Amino acid sequence: MIIKKDRKQVTRKRHLRVRRKIQGTAERPRLAIYRSSKHIYAQLIDDDSSKTIVSASTIEKPLKESLDTGANKDAAIEVGKLIASRAKEKGIEFVVFDRGGFLYHGRVAALADAAREGGLIF
Repeated sequence: MIIKKDRKQVTRKRHLRVRRKIQGTAERPRLAIYRSSKHIYAQLIDDDSSKTIVSASTIEKPLKESLDTGANKDAAIEVGKLIASRAKEKGIEFVVFDRGGFLYHGRVAALADAAREGGLIF
């Protein structure tokens, strides 16, 4: 009998594989990405204390009003710029990138590139 895995199972397995290798600290937090069908979210997480330091997403009012949709590369670029500027305000420059099990392509890559342009180093 062949068991077919759905996309969520494959993404979850990939995410756990990535998380085994990386961990965020207070000096170098983890930039965690989550991509849904309608929005994209980014968080800087200190795994030592299990705290979210900074977050940004397309569901925030200023971004939601300025964007047509939260599910395209333009929205991901705006979230990347926003997370980078908020991290700079908190004095964070170095991060560890956690793509959340999603392939480094499309919206995830656009967010990462915008965060790099915003001054984050990973």
